[in-house]
Amino acid sequence: MASLERSFTEVLEAVGEDPRREGLLKTPCRAARAFEFLTAGYRQSLDEIVNDAIFQSEASEIVLVKDIELYSMCEHHLLPFIGKAHVAYIPRGKVVGLSKVARIVDMFARRFQIQENLTTQIADALMHILHPLGVGVVVEAKHLCMMMRGVEKQNSVMTTSCLLGSFKEDARTRSEFLALLGK
Repeated sequence: MASLERSFTEVLEAVGEDPRREGLLKTPCRAARAFEFLTAGYRQSLDEIVNDAIFQSEASEIVLVKDIELYSMCEHHLLPFIGKAHVAYIPRGKVVGLSKVARIVDMFARRFQIQENLTTQIADALMHILHPLGVGVVVEAKHLCMMMRGVEKQNSVMTTSCLLGSFKEDARTRSEFLALLGK
């Protein structure tokens, strides 16, 4: 954390600020704590997130968790992107605790990231822990790197998807998933 504080002090100086002025005295410490939180995914593992919350189940239809809010940081500009993930799977004898789906999303979102990779990482993680018949993940997000700088487009939303197993191979399953999303 001390290294991050020093780095934020240097950033303030590099942009022409005085880190000793009253309003900025504690900013390097606060910014370091914020970055520790925003990058907590680097210090988590899938095993510790899931924590044995995998249960036997006869369920055989789509399990969908919609509108999981996410906050991530663009790895190109270190600016936030904010949105929601929709995560579905078709069980093959096992289901995962509901909150674990959201925790998996958070673990990968709390890393420097691009949305395309985030979407795939979530899908791959569910395939790895559950070995389901299929996984479908759709992420919709607004990127501050496009909103605050560059092209400055306030209303653009990026949508990415990753379809694995039956979601990719079976058009009916894919259509049912998209219908459940209202797409």
